[in-house]
Amino acid sequence: MERTVPSTASEEIDLYLRTIYSLLRTSAEVQIRSLEEVHAATQSSLHLNARKTTPDTAAFVYSLLRLPDCMPEIRSVVLGQSAAVFRQHGYHVEKWKQVSARARRRRCFFNGKDTLACYIASRSDIDDVIPVLAAYQIEWNKLHHLLQRWPQQLTWKKVETESEPFNTLAALLEIQPEDLERLRTIWGRDFSRNLQRIAHKRCRIGVRLLSGSLSDYRRATRAWWDNIERCCPYISERPIYFISSNTHSMVNMLSGFALQQRDELNRYLERDENDTLKAEWESICNGQVPSSQENFLYYVMKKYQQTRAGAALERAQLQLEADIGIIHIPSEQYFDVEAQIIDLGRLRPQLLDPRLRFSNSEWLLQSDALLLNIDYPLGMAAYNLLVKIAEHAYPILGVYSMGKAATLNGRLGDMMIPNVVQDEHSKNTYLFQNAFGAAQVAPYLLYGTVLDNQKAVSVYGTFLQNARIMDVMYREGYTDIEMEAGPYLSAVFEMARPKRHPTNEIVSLYDLPFDLGILHYASDTPLSKGKNLGAGTLSYFGMDSTYAATVAILRRIFELEKQRNSTTTNPNFDDQAQKDPAS
Repeated sequence: MERTVPSTASEEIDLYLRTIYSLLRTSAEVQIRSLEEVHAATQSSLHLNARKTTPDTAAFVYSLLRLPDCMPEIRSVVLGQSAAVFRQHGYHVEKWKQVSARARRRRCFFNGKDTLACYIASRSDIDDVIPVLAAYQIEWNKLHHLLQRWPQQLTWKKVETESEPFNTLAALLEIQPEDLERLRTIWGRDFSRNLQRIAHKRCRIGVRLLSGSLSDYRRATRAWWDNIERCCPYISERPIYFISSNTHSMVNMLSGFALQQRDELNRYLERDENDTLKAEWESICNGQVPSSQENFLYYVMKKYQQTRAGAALERAQLQLEADIGIIHIPSEQYFDVEAQIIDLGRLRPQLLDPRLRFSNSEWLLQSDALLLNIDYPLGMAAYNLLVKIAEHAYPILGVYSMGKAATLNGRLGDMMIPNVVQDEHSKNTYLFQNAFGAAQVAPYLLYGTVLDNQKAVSVYGTFLQNARIMDVMYREGYTDIEMEAGPYLSAVFEMARPKRHPTNEIVSLYDLPFDLGILHYASDTPLSKGKNLGAGTLSYFGMDSTYAATVAILRRIFELEKQRNSTTTNPNFDDQAQKDPAS
């Protein structure tokens, strides 16, 4: 079939990737400064002002949020697939301090001095972390140059406590005061200390890739799956619904734990420090704010469990989940992709979120199916993981993926439902029947709009896009930009066809032997330069689209399970839950 889809290739970005991988082939450490020019030449949409002498605060903040807070100490970053790989090269990372970033889930360890070790699951982690480090170093050194003009009479204490010196500092750094305030919010108590570090020395980061072969990634993926089989030996003997989402929304809705703790959560809201949350809760309860009470309670429970008083509630939640067949499987020796196994036949229908309840529960108690839910991976790791799961788990009854995406035609919090996905990795364009449409999601989405029949592009990485590429995408109707759908669909092809996925073809994935659904919620609007939902902690409003997608996926699975376990084809969900999803 003749291809009519656009090419999202960019000579500058192709050169950037070739340069990265040619340099990382060396056994020696590669200096990030070797990549600064080729990084700037890409004219990345996230780093438009890389070549300017004035700081690009947006790019710096984006990088800060995707790197651990120890970065001002770091001079060397080491990348590897497993603890065994690190040990083979003399890095005993299990003895180091584990650190994490605010807006990027990646297992990292700090040696307490100058080295950061990061676990990687696929080449997509390299495509992600190297541009982030390059942007971080470029912007750090711009600030370093400007801070050499620091006036002696301006003390750091005055900057922290007085507005006029703070504005003077912003002017010296040639940025807006609100951008400097964002840095102060991110760094908190380390604000002045980090600026002094920047003033004191230039940033010179080196990177070393310990192992980068496809076999290394496959071994790490196999070890990850072996860990799951050890924790749940019967997983290969039971029907499976595979879900790629997160580690909180599914279990919240299936256990109903937060809803049972309503009184204790109300007492938590009565505290003086929670006045804002309390006011929002009262607005929801009296109908002034059209939000889901359940979503808010899930949000508050997470906040409460992070306090000393709420720690006991976290233990109680884990105990209840274990009692009803929910197993949590962390990935402590490998890349950071936690798994959950949920035994549908052990769930208690009376505890389910109201949006999931149904009048007849007999079929659920008879179910022998398991939900395998994983914390959504990054890029090509999605392909590696699903291929490995499909090798060992049979039958797989459904494959569902929900995650963040950038939208070129929507707003933050909107839902995008694609039926066409162009994958930059395989160069394929996948056509498929999505199990979801607007009708399955819209009743549960209170703040956004559901956009179905969309065309998505699975890209290499967030920094590896520029205005020209996005213009080509938009002109051809591709409005949904993310990183996992294409790799997942490559794996789906191999689960249903007797050969490896092709390259550079238009591929039909209709008539699959299992259910397939993909849902994306908008976390970024690059064309309008809107705020990024990943830039900080989401409020409960930001949870609206997450839980709408979760409801749609679980209701779809329940529908299929009822058909498998009874003669009735109508799932017969509780009518009130359908009519009033926010009740």
